[in-house]
Amino acid sequence: MKVLFYSSKSYDKDFFIDRNQEFGFTLEFLEVHLNKSTAILAKGYDAVCVFVNDTVDAPILQVLSEQSIGLLVLRCAGFNNVDLKAAAALSIKVVRVPAYSPYSVAEHTLALILTLNRKTHRAYNRIREGNFALTGLMGFDLNGKTVGLVGLGKIGLVTAKILKGFGCKVLGYDVIKNEESEAIGVELTDLETLFACSDIISLHCPLTPQTHHIINQQTIGKMKKGVMLINTSRGALIDTKAVIKGLKKEQISYLGLDVYEEEGDLFFEDLSNKVIQDDTFMRLLSFNNVLITGHQAFFTSNALKNIADITLQNIADYTNKLPLQNEVKASA
Repeated sequence: MKVLFYSSKSYDKDFFIDRNQEFGFTLEFLEVHLNKSTAILAKGYDAVCVFVNDTVDAPILQVLSEQSIGLLVLRCAGFNNVDLKAAAALSIKVVRVPAYSPYSVAEHTLALILTLNRKTHRAYNRIREGNFALTGLMGFDLNGKTVGLVGLGKIGLVTAKILKGFGCKVLGYDVIKNEESEAIGVELTDLETLFACSDIISLHCPLTPQTHHIINQQTIGKMKKGVMLINTSRGALIDTKAVIKGLKKEQISYLGLDVYEEEGDLFFEDLSNKVIQDDTFMRLLSFNNVLITGHQAFFTSNALKNIADITLQNIADYTNKLPLQNEVKASA
């Protein structure tokens, strides 16, 4: 089985080569994204492995099909970048990694909350310059605050458990009722109540047509003045321009992002010697109450090992004609 990896980094190679000793596949790694210019490079391979910012629309799937690619392997949980209907029509199977380490993302969520609140990033820079003044660094106790979680899957539930440990009241919303959420003390509610009552709102839901821009001008208007908004899920859950207006009006007092709706041309690359052309992103960076990390919430050794193991097992199941436990199909 020959597998071509797109958008690969040195850490991808390290983990996949190490774990592949148990499987024996032929793995080749490209740094370039999968797009209309690079899809032709899949000629001679049996499967391609892609990441969150690769483009896998109908035209690209057609090119892959012409190269006799029968399996599209996602080494991530999200699949909103894949045209599943086109894949099905071309008889290309699609598999993903539905869960790799909910702790990695949940813990990063808390890191964003704590850093924004206690301003440790600003304090670090001050101390290095010999400035020991505390003015502008005041935070608040998390104990007793109300946190609203939009999405109560594995990551949302781990986040809830951590927040309960801090003494927070946790509100939760999900389209699927989860008995475990109530067992750990999450108060299930509707979105409007969650928006209106939460001091901190954290997004943990997938990106679907229904959740696209779930944070917009109207929903921001329903939130508490001075709310903290955190997104470690998918960038397009947030209407960025609406959030910028919310920041300017001080409706939003803290914004923590690990994802961005136009991150495809930015994240995972070193652009330190270039002029970033995304004016909206640069506007976000101008706020001193905005903290952005470059899609690193998943980035722990535990998660990368699990991603490699599950991805390679998905390929093995396909090769051995076994049921694909992590197959993704288009909705009816």
